[in-house]
Amino acid sequence: MKASGLARASATELARRIHAREIRAIDVVEDCLARIAEREPAIHAWAFLDPDRARGQAHVLDAGAIRGPLHGIPIGVKDLFDTADMPTAYGSPIYTWHRPAWDSACVAAARACGAVVVGKTVTTEFATFTPSTTRNPRGYEHTPGGSSSGSAAAVADEMVPLGFGSQTVGSIIRPASFCGVVGYKPSFGTLSRAGVKLLAESLDTLGAISRTVEDAALFVGALTGREELMSLPAVPKLRVGFCRTHDWNQVQPEVGEAMEAAARALAAAGAQVMQVALPQDFAGLGDAHGDILGYEISRNLAHEHAVHGVRLSSRLRELLEASRQVSSARYDRARLLARACRMGFAGAIDECHVLVTPSTTGEAPPGLDSTGNPVMNRVWTLLHVPCITVPVARGPLGLPVGLQVVGRFADDARTLAAAKWVHERMGN
Repeated sequence: MKASGLARASATELARRIHAREIRAIDVVEDCLARIAEREPAIHAWAFLDPDRARGQAHVLDAGAIRGPLHGIPIGVKDLFDTADMPTAYGSPIYTWHRPAWDSACVAAARACGAVVVGKTVTTEFATFTPSTTRNPRGYEHTPGGSSSGSAAAVADEMVPLGFGSQTVGSIIRPASFCGVVGYKPSFGTLSRAGVKLLAESLDTLGAISRTVEDAALFVGALTGREELMSLPAVPKLRVGFCRTHDWNQVQPEVGEAMEAAARALAAAGAQVMQVALPQDFAGLGDAHGDILGYEISRNLAHEHAVHGVRLSSRLRELLEASRQVSSARYDRARLLARACRMGFAGAIDECHVLVTPSTTGEAPPGLDSTGNPVMNRVWTLLHVPCITVPVARGPLGLPVGLQVVGRFADDARTLAAAKWVHERMGN
């Protein structure tokens, strides 16, 4: 592999070669910085870049012993995560040039593992629904999704191999699917949220965006010390549940076609594929998610709304004002339903190892005034289960269509292994 191709290499391959001292961290960083300089004027994936600091980190790493599994790997950090050496604005003009006193826990863990923080990737306003300036590398006039749009675009456009994302509704899975890369939302609580701007404490989940499932597993495994993620188990004869969900009526034809094709291809590749219908109680989870999100976000952004309301977008102000109407009784009913469904989910999918379900309602819609519909993600976020999207098809406009692999809570290694098996056989 020549130096000019390092930016497009997988994190797993780069880690192997750096650990073997076949290449240097500075070679990888320089190649990524060259790619960013070439492509960033068109993509707008970055809220802040510090090339000299990234080079300095790389030189320090090259001069010392191997620090950890991510030694020398360039990463992008979503601008919702605090960083002591870079501004953190949370996608809002209220916090322009805000400099936290310390790193968020997961950024500190990444640095301890040897990762090189290249910069902060663009997020939407407080990771909500107001679009950012980022463009989709697969189609400039189509949304890259939100709110981890910058990380998804940067990884898809080969600026960095790994990026941090976070998900309250669908903010890892949706942008990864729209941009044609892998998104991994771990089981709730796998990564510490300390130092990450809080929206909804019952929902917010940190995760990874990458170009391969193995890379996403390496990233989260390294940050948490979970060996089972860094060395995924072999997949036995896979039992896959084909799940249309209670929101199936909202999917576009290309998604239905991709799902049917996936079921046929997985069966042909040796998986046992069966239909799985979620119990009727689960039909209320979409509304429950909305009530929980509304109740919690209106309180967690209360200061910004009360003190800096004129600097919020009209869309966010309307959301916060509407959210105040969620009563404590509605909130408690939603939490009770969520708890009951979480307890029943493992039984609901019966003997299946994983479910496959749409990542989005369709390919990335045209226009940059919306981040797309997150309806296919909210139930899984509320259930706290691991989800991985992998690109498996193209829609009628030639844009990526993702397939979402969903597993049981705390069964991340097997869910990732299944997603890797699917991606290797169906990757697009």
